[in-house]
Amino acid sequence: MTSTHADALPLRGPGAVTVSITRRVDPLRVPEATHWVQEGVNLANSWPGFLGSGWVRTSAESDEWHMLYRFADEEALDAWEHSEPRLAWLERGRDMVEDRHVLRRTGIEGWFDAPSVSTDLETPVKPPRWKQAIAIWLGFFPVNLAFTALVGLLLPEWWDSLLMPLRVFITTAILTPIMAYWVLPWVTGLLQPWLQRRKTP
Repeated sequence: MTSTHADALPLRGPGAVTVSITRRVDPLRVPEATHWVQEGVNLANSWPGFLGSGWVRTSAESDEWHMLYRFADEEALDAWEHSEPRLAWLERGRDMVEDRHVLRRTGIEGWFDAPSVSTDLETPVKPPRWKQAIAIWLGFFPVNLAFTALVGLLLPEWWDSLLMPLRVFITTAILTPIMAYWVLPWVTGLLQPWLQRRKTP
């Protein structure tokens, strides 16, 4: 299965690039395809500029798989996409999966975009701001809570002696990359069916 359509949006200046892909998976080879997808994730994890990835199935019965991965900039993404290890990995999945749609986005909203699931390249659903806010909060609250509890347990006197602006600066400096690289991709991957749910007429 090798039919591929790419819809690359203009990339405005430097910044992280998120790629979302819809792939059709052979229903008879789901365990094998699952292993293949994880192999690709592990491979990308070792690549310079890789910021994270996620993938979900529309339902247990669906043959449509939605996948996301993110790189620090367009240069790092292009190096990965044209690398020999990735091309060899794609070749190993040739008979299992078919790329239906590929979409590039820049900025944090790229994590909230899902590729079209139809052959007519229907415009992807952009979740409303309130859904995006809930997804970010669901990731940030437990991470911030765990950090605050850990610092309060290990360094109570030192932490309390700092001025509030300095405590906020340290907290955000540590938690922001954790959110961007790991937590947000994981949370939005889990919530993708809800984030992409269309309003019924």
